[in-house]
Amino acid sequence: MESEHCNKSAAAVATRPRLAIYHANMRGTGSAITMEVHPAHGAKSGCIMMSIACQSAAGGEDVPLAERNRFDWEGKITVKLDYLDLCKILQVLRGECEAIEDGRGLYHATSKAVTRIRFRHLLEPTEGYSIDVSRTPRDGGKESRACFLMSRAEATGVSDAVSGSMAVVCFGIPVVLPHDTAAYEAAERRFRDGRAA
Repeated sequence: MESEHCNKSAAAVATRPRLAIYHANMRGTGSAITMEVHPAHGAKSGCIMMSIACQSAAGGEDVPLAERNRFDWEGKITVKLDYLDLCKILQVLRGECEAIEDGRGLYHATSKAVTRIRFRHLLEPTEGYSIDVSRTPRDGGKESRACFLMSRAEATGVSDAVSGSMAVVCFGIPVVLPHDTAAYEAAERRFRDGRAA
């Protein structure tokens, strides 16, 4: 009974892992990014859902800090990064190439919109990385765009985080299944005896 209660309590407080980085600036042109891991399960592949929101407050020294540090989460752009997308992002982060698909980026097409995701290594004005996402509605509506600039230090952490997430994106969260230790030991003994012979 106590074990059942503990399991229910753990499930009630379980949260999906998410990384968030916020970059507000005095000009009001900053942005924030979140990356949320969705493990594979059953026959469904996993992914990382990435959202970018632009800074919503106007810039200027007269704007209070609390106002300046707000982001337009309602107008955010969210993209689903699957296994191959993440592999291409890791290539840039690891220095294997300067930009995804030589600067052309990734294209995600749905019945409602076409989304372009560009990720590249920057050298000027300061070294870092740029994530630029634009979404064009198929009905001729206004294009939306969001950009996030990542420092080298942040990129190191994001690279490790994405690399570490790849196992659950590909294979899901491991579940320890009960197994027959006696049968395993018997098979191992038979193998040893056969090898000794």
